[in-house]
Order: sequence, then C-alpha cells, then structure tokens
Amino acid sequence: MKVALVHEWLEHYAGSERVLAQILRCFPQADIFAVVDFLPDSERGFLEGRAVQTSFIQRLPFARRHFRNYLQLMPLAIEQFDLTGYDLVISSNHAVAKGVLTGPKQVHVSYVHSPMRYAWDLQAQYLRESGLERGPKSLYVRWLLHKLRLWDANSANGVDQFIANSSYIARRIRKTYRREALVVPPPVAVEDFTPGQGRREGFLVVSRFVPYKRVELIAQAFREMPEHQLTIVGAGTNAPLVAKAVEGAPNITLRPPVPHAELVSLMRSTRAMIFAAEEDFGITMVEAQACGTPVIAFGEGGARDIFSASTATSPTGILFDEQSVPSIIGALYRFVAQEPHLTAPLCRANALRFSEDAFRERFMAAVMAAAEASRPRAGMYHATPGADADMEYAAVGE
Repeated sequence: MKVALVHEWLEHYAGSERVLAQILRCFPQADIFAVVDFLPDSERGFLEGRAVQTSFIQRLPFARRHFRNYLQLMPLAIEQFDLTGYDLVISSNHAVAKGVLTGPKQVHVSYVHSPMRYAWDLQAQYLRESGLERGPKSLYVRWLLHKLRLWDANSANGVDQFIANSSYIARRIRKTYRREALVVPPPVAVEDFTPGQGRREGFLVVSRFVPYKRVELIAQAFREMPEHQLTIVGAGTNAPLVAKAVEGAPNITLRPPVPHAELVSLMRSTRAMIFAAEEDFGITMVEAQACGTPVIAFGEGGARDIFSASTATSPTGILFDEQSVPSIIGALYRFVAQEPHLTAPLCRANALRFSEDAFRERFMAAVMAAAEASRPRAGMYHATPGADADMEYAAVGE
C-alpha cells in the first residue's frame, strides 16, 4: 500500500505531532504533506530525515512567523496536493487537513483532534477573546468563518472513516458533520512519567495560562482554603489574571514552566493535580496518572474517557460538575475523604490504557477496518438491462 500522511502544519513538536510520530511508526514508508513546515531542527527527530511536501503558503511573505494569517487560503492550499497514486490517505486534522482531494479508489481516514473550534461552536468565544465583537474587522472575520464552515462541512464528504481522539470529539463530529467516528485516544508517553517513592504534599496545577483553562478559578478556590498548599506552574496570555488571583495568598506558589525532569518530580510529589478546563482529551491528566498521582478535574470533555474505568472500588480521580469556585472546593473535600483509596498503582494502571503501544494497536485496527470496508468487491453492482444514460444500479447479493 502506498500511504500519504497529511498533517495540518509543522511548527512545534506538540500534541498533534506526537500523534503524527506514532502514525509514522505504523506506516514508516508513508510520504508526508503539510500546509507549512517550519519545525526547528532540534524538534525534527521523529521525522527521521523524511522530507515534507508543503503548499504554496510556505513561500508567501512573512509565512514563517505569521502563516496563520493565511487561514483563508488554507482550504485552497490543502486541495492542491496531488495524491494521485496513493492507496491510503491519513489526515491529522484540527483545521483543514481532511480537505485533501481523493478519488473513489482511495481510502481516506481522518484522525480528528477537534473540528475547527473557532469556526463552529466556539466562534463567539473566539471573537470575544480576540477583541473582534464589533467593527469592520469583526464583520470580515465573521464572513471568513462563515465561508470556512461551509467548506469544512462539505469537505467532510471526502472522508471514508473519521477517528476521534475522545468520545467528546466524536460527539462534536456527529454534531458538525453528521458522521459517526471511532474513538482512538491519543498516545501518551507513559514511560516518561513514572511513580516516585517520596512523601506527597500539597496540590499542583500545570497548565498554559489561556482563558479556557480556568486556572484563576483554581487559585480563587485555594484562597478560601488556606490550610492547603497549591503550586501553579505555567505561562501564557492569561498570566495577569492568574497573578491577580494568586496575589496575597501565602498558600499559593506561582512558578514559570519548568524542565521535563523537574515537572515529573513535581507530579510525583503532589497529593493530586487539579484541572478546571473542558479538554478535548487531556494528555496531562494521563501523565499525572502515570506518575501514580490522582486527579481532580472538571467532569466534561476528555476527562470522562480518562476516568470512565474508575469505579467506587478503584477510583483514580475526582470529577466536579461546574467550572466554579464552590464546585472545586467541594471536589477537594471529597478528595481528602477518599484519598486513601486513590492509590498510585490504580492511577498507574489507568494511565497504561493510553500508552503509545495501545494507540498504535487501536489505530492500525481502525485503519485496516476502514480499508477493508472500502474495498470494492467484484460484481458488487451491475447495470440494469435497458438502462439509459441515467443508469440505475442494482446491488448483487453477496
């Protein structure tokens, strides 16, 4: 089989690139296509010297730093890749990758990290956070997002099989494209996160400081629980709001991002990690579990998949129902009551369900099933005798 892998864009080695790395291990002979490739040399190791074919956007002015400003051209760019001759096309999609053009003899499987959030249900939030609620620029962006929605919905028709990274994203695919999706959770490098032996103290937040992460809510909750220590590690555009929430609270420590080894040490030594975001999946939650660390999390999005195996007799996390200070406080009190039962071995076992090996096995099974389902069978259709140019087709019994 000749295989093409279509990735959105290569800028940093982050979550979607970790998925791409594992897909390349499944299909090492595959050719790679991307809208742009500005991945630094220090982060290209997973490509193992493979060349990446890019679109015309790669050569446009200021593309290296501002390629996202060419979003309106990306549907056109992704459609220009010539995938003739490939038997299997796999797209890694959170924006436009699934829009590649394929023929009836090709199988197109799309692994969806999320439908284009800012063009669909999160449009209002995107416009608000970007300061684009009013004015001429707002009108242009709203028009652009409208055109992107039309293209995005139409391009879904070219996908033979959708794969979602969580049940939450599968529901978004159903709502957005009216298509069903298989669920294959993303790979987590659980071998890089292992339990420690030391004493566990305090609570930990590790997050980007962006609005949807709601880190300030966690800080506000701990201001009302001065008997509990909290360490917050991160940075981002929402840093001033987080800093204001932390100000004057002696039980809260705010730290910038730390190296990987120190991060693992922090995860191993905390009583629990806390998450207040509605995540598409939530890889950091699994990394915490791999360290034998319980999790306190908002019970929507990917958290439901991660902790679905937890029962009253083998819990590994505490979920709260609302993104609010009282809900977080209530969850913390429930954690304290149940803490003796949220053991490191149970947490570690839960994390192993999302290993890289498990991802490759599930992903390969899903792709092969899609390829088999799309394979034409001899004599599957025949022309009805006497049919004219508007040819009718009748299914032949198998």
